[in-house]
Amino acid sequence: MGCSRWRAALNFGHLKAQSRLPVFLTMILLFTYLCYCLSSRCDALPRPVFSSGAPAGERLLGSAVPLLRHRLADSAGGMRPLDNISIFNNFGSKKFPQAIIIGVKKGGTRALLEFLRVHPDVRAVGAEPHFFDRCYDKGLGWYRSLMPRTLEGQITMEKTPSYFITKEAPRRVHALSRHTKLIVVVRDPVTRAISDYTQTLSKSPGLPSFQNLAFRNDSATLIDTSWSAVRIGIYAKHLENWLRYFPLSRFLFVSGERLVTDPAGEMGRVQDFLGLKRVVTDKHFYFNQTKGFPCLKKPEGSSRPRCLGKSKGRPHPQIPTEVLLRLRDFYRPFNLKFYQMTGQDFGWS
Repeated sequence: MGCSRWRAALNFGHLKAQSRLPVFLTMILLFTYLCYCLSSRCDALPRPVFSSGAPAGERLLGSAVPLLRHRLADSAGGMRPLDNISIFNNFGSKKFPQAIIIGVKKGGTRALLEFLRVHPDVRAVGAEPHFFDRCYDKGLGWYRSLMPRTLEGQITMEKTPSYFITKEAPRRVHALSRHTKLIVVVRDPVTRAISDYTQTLSKSPGLPSFQNLAFRNDSATLIDTSWSAVRIGIYAKHLENWLRYFPLSRFLFVSGERLVTDPAGEMGRVQDFLGLKRVVTDKHFYFNQTKGFPCLKKPEGSSRPRCLGKSKGRPHPQIPTEVLLRLRDFYRPFNLKFYQMTGQDFGWS
């Protein structure tokens, strides 16, 4: 009886072991195959390097970030950064701008922004956000959502020329950050007013003549400062408002005229002010005789150079000499005060 039980248990155990053997062999085969696949896959992929104390995207890139950005800086001489910068689109973080081009309209702000965007350490919003003048009620979250992603060492910028003449803008910018760097591109206020009028005339062909808008009540002597084309050029008045919130050291005043005649020189000043390496130099520019201002040389791999759009460089209408002289007399004391406030003589007659 005991032997029978022992024999039955032995047979049962033997059958149970036989049933487990195929499962065990199958698991070994699957495990071996999985290890083979993973080892082959890992060898084909670059190994990420992690760095602490950086945003998530930069931690993933780790020590590769400086190398990639160094290559971008090297490529700026060949005008390639705009092609390469897209590799960073999924990395970095959206930050509030550390520098803002706050003015002035028709002073050369678009040209300055496009020249700056050649620099691999500058990321800028393309369209004007108008946050501190028209869209402030949309909130800071909306404003930051407009910003491009930046890596460590890059700066975020935006431009909205109407900030300079908006009463509330200095207080609002200061509330966001008192360390914001402010760039103002200024131009001879008489020439600037005519350029402003020319732009408006292109959109509204039925506009009255320049002189009818510049003088109050058809007077030949009283300048109408309520007309925005005239009011914007009273730079000293607008700067006083900004100096209530920011020291002069937070400003850089760029000459719109020198941005045309010596773009590399003015860009050198701008890059120094922003704490950037002087990457954008005279080798990036050529003078477009048709438009009458400098353009960026043809980027490598592109069929054409990069110039500003058709809306830039429009021919100005003829303005009577007596009107121009009267305007210059009007602006002269304001210009002198502006020179004194900024410590710069812009040479406007």
